[in-house]
Amino acid sequence: MKGPIALVDCNNFYCACERVFEPRLHGAPVAVLSNNDGCVIARSQEVKALGIAMGTPIHHLPRAAFRAGLVLRSSNYELYGDLSARVLSTLRAHAPLVEPYSIDESWLGFAGFDPAGLTDHCRALRHTVHRWTGLPVSIGIAPSRTLAKLANRYAKQYPVTGGVHQLGGLEDPATRALLERTPVGEVWGIAGRIAIRLQQMGVRSALELARADPRWIRSRFSVVIERTARELAGTPCTEMLDECESNRMIMTSRSFGQMIGDYREIQEALRAHASRGAERLRAQGSLTSAVMVMLQTNKHARHLPQHRDTVTIALPRPTDSSFEIVHAAQQGLARLWRRGYRYQKCGTRLLDLIERDHRQLGIFEPPQSDAGRQRSDALMATLDRLNRSHGRGTVTVGMQRREAAWQLRSDYRSNRWTTRWEEMPEVRLR
Repeated sequence: MKGPIALVDCNNFYCACERVFEPRLHGAPVAVLSNNDGCVIARSQEVKALGIAMGTPIHHLPRAAFRAGLVLRSSNYELYGDLSARVLSTLRAHAPLVEPYSIDESWLGFAGFDPAGLTDHCRALRHTVHRWTGLPVSIGIAPSRTLAKLANRYAKQYPVTGGVHQLGGLEDPATRALLERTPVGEVWGIAGRIAIRLQQMGVRSALELARADPRWIRSRFSVVIERTARELAGTPCTEMLDECESNRMIMTSRSFGQMIGDYREIQEALRAHASRGAERLRAQGSLTSAVMVMLQTNKHARHLPQHRDTVTIALPRPTDSSFEIVHAAQQGLARLWRRGYRYQKCGTRLLDLIERDHRQLGIFEPPQSDAGRQRSDALMATLDRLNRSHGRGTVTVGMQRREAAWQLRSDYRSNRWTTRWEEMPEVRLR
């Protein structure tokens, strides 16, 4: 599907979620901590201005930051996942094609739209997202993903854009000017040694990469870098996807052969989806920090009671273990399922993926957790090997529930405002 592409990115997403139900946090420095309150994983602009880096351990936060009003929040994936789903629902109501990219980013496809009217359309969309969810977003529009990523960054950096910026191809003077002043190392997908090699070859700006001979780029680097160069020139090299295939988020779901009202049958289907997601997670060398579970009835069967909902379960630590992921999915199902409804579809989404090699031992994890992780790794490797050799489903995760300590350390967690009745905000009329 060809046509303009837009990238919608929620600004400082985790911090923005914390502010939706606590207006007093607007303008205050807000930092969100990792699972078990280990280190800083998200920062508001005010925290960035204080010089606090990503990954700073909680015990290394300077006292001066607290004197400046620093507010800490524990990861609240249940809230973040629900607000992410609400943003996604809003986008789907205003764009013909939506491809989730991460918990806070989505690609929009606008095939058939007149590019001349897209900026106004996306400004209206940005306003609607903020009005319906309370979350600020930035939108970059362009002929290709790489240019849309660049346009989105420009929209974030320059308030004069109103949060929306559109780029054209190389024939557009404004696009050429932006590419010319963008260092090649700041292009999406170009970093580290590749950027250094390009600079040594005389390719110092994004514009020079866009104008380089694609065959020359491919012969010296790879087809991936060639595609980046073509996309900078305005040629899209990847199609929009109807299903999430991004390696930053893994979704597995399927409609049932018939509508189901039995809890155990749905549980079995969900276990299969969660296991498949965990298998894909290990195949790409990633770990997940949270599991989103979705459950829905058939919206076309209007004569039956309707129910569709999602819930996000935070994991005690980033993992690729089928046991831990399935356990979290079962917890989510227990929260979502309602007696008396006949469901048509369920699924899981693995969120906030990180590279396995970048995984660090949390400061609050017990010393033996490293040995336990090694045993889990060996077990998962055996499970994957048997399923590859004898066919998928030869060895599956059963109904057994793990008895491990699943309670997270979350001394600074805000309420799960949108998913727990007992934690909903209260309004008192006087």
